[in-house]
Amino acid sequence: MSISFKWRQFEKEIILLTVTWYLRYPLSYRDLKEMMLDRGISVDHTTIYRWVIKYSEALEQTGRKKKKPVGKRWRMDETYIKVKGKWKYLYRAVDKEGNTVEFLLTAKRDMKAAARFFRKALKNNDVPEIINIDKSGANTAGIKKINKEKDIDITIRRVKYLNNIIEQDHRFIKRLTKHILGFKSFLTAKATLTGIELMHMLRKNQIKFENSNLSFFQKVCILAS
Repeated sequence: MSISFKWRQFEKEIILLTVTWYLRYPLSYRDLKEMMLDRGISVDHTTIYRWVIKYSEALEQTGRKKKKPVGKRWRMDETYIKVKGKWKYLYRAVDKEGNTVEFLLTAKRDMKAAARFFRKALKNNDVPEIINIDKSGANTAGIKKINKEKDIDITIRRVKYLNNIIEQDHRFIKRLTKHILGFKSFLTAKATLTGIELMHMLRKNQIKFENSNLSFFQKVCILAS
């Protein structure tokens, strides 16, 4: 089912272009307003904000259906994201090749949050053989809880240097969120981070398309069609 752009004042391509630029590059909404004005298009920064919030999750849901399978050895870690002046936690995992496995923004960092993340990851991916984590007791307890719930046997491994790949992958997210200077609400953060994660997966060629020679923006347009 295609994403609806009905009743929008601007053309679909203009909306998708501004959303793509915001989620892919470290730009502010006011930066994008000026960039569009240079192209003869007058659009308020608050309108661009509403586009990003409305379409980020819809695009990611479409992209998720086309996501390529990931490997069976995961590296999992969480990073800090500021929301309304307080630190929240973005749980993330990649496979040994650096492909994004899953992500989840949570209010707390504890066993329940870790278990929620692993449930989401297993809902959308095959059961891994091994998950490499840091020495977090909460993450260890989360995996053990999921092993028991689902009657599976994921091996827990703690090798610090193996998680360098997930720590490096965090940097892409942090680079894009740094200029935001903190999200105003949890829902805004969740929607925006979902869009950023999608763009990151597109960068890593994790989404399947029939034509491998498409431009980045063409891929986004296909996801919206």
